[in-house]
Amino acid sequence: MEEQPHRRTFLERLSAMLLREPEDREQLIDLLHSAYEHNLMDSDALSMIEGVLQVSEMQVRDVMIPRSQMDVIDILQTPEQFIPFVIETSHSRFPVVEESKDNVIGILLAKDLLRFYAGEEFNVRDMLRPAVFVPESKRLNVLLREFRNNRNHIAIVVDEYGGIAGLVTIEDVLEQIVGEIEDEYDFDETEDNILLDRTGRWRVKATTEIEDFNAALGTNFSDEDFDTVGGLVIGHFGHVPKRGEQVSFGGLNFQVLRADSRRLLAVLVERDITAESFPAE
Repeated sequence: MEEQPHRRTFLERLSAMLLREPEDREQLIDLLHSAYEHNLMDSDALSMIEGVLQVSEMQVRDVMIPRSQMDVIDILQTPEQFIPFVIETSHSRFPVVEESKDNVIGILLAKDLLRFYAGEEFNVRDMLRPAVFVPESKRLNVLLREFRNNRNHIAIVVDEYGGIAGLVTIEDVLEQIVGEIEDEYDFDETEDNILLDRTGRWRVKATTEIEDFNAALGTNFSDEDFDTVGGLVIGHFGHVPKRGEQVSFGGLNFQVLRADSRRLLAVLVERDITAESFPAE
């Protein structure tokens, strides 16, 4: 109850700013940035609001996993043949195809494989859930609403000719709100790949070349195995990391700022005070 006065003050200040009645999306975003600069909301709140606005303008084709990168199970395979693949990829749902990726016959949930390990009678075809098909042009906010209403988490994307174009998951959509928008307003729009913020930490785009990173931070990482900071960081994770994951090496701590299901986009870098030196990698 003691927090109510503070909460009222916050709402009153925000309402006062909203009374300016922005006339278009750009003015609304400027207003939100102003609210952030006046400490009326933190960076995470601003990023998510911008993400919501962006999702309403995006289509499935903008975030889908392309057909060539789809991890699928062939119905002709036995559980002994495809279970190692399931374990390796660590997905919770798999499109099941017959003969080719153009013929998706259903979705297999990884948890249903527990019946196989329990020694029950197991037939993959009987375990399949119906596949949901959506066009490339469907807007993400509409798809998200359908995912929520139908309690579905994955959809197969088809092109205008009815062919399989890829797949999209509810995580891919949510990442646009909470995962990929971090600091877009003051980082992605600049040409600089490395920015030093007010806290003394570096915001680094994953596409930054290791040579440029070394020059900026005074490090000595090798570029024999990887050309970019993104490749270097993923190499130490051993997988494509998610937002918030951290790894330390070479005297630095790397925290993932932005990433999606297929690639690393930006990291937050700071000195690792527990490290004694900054060896070459």
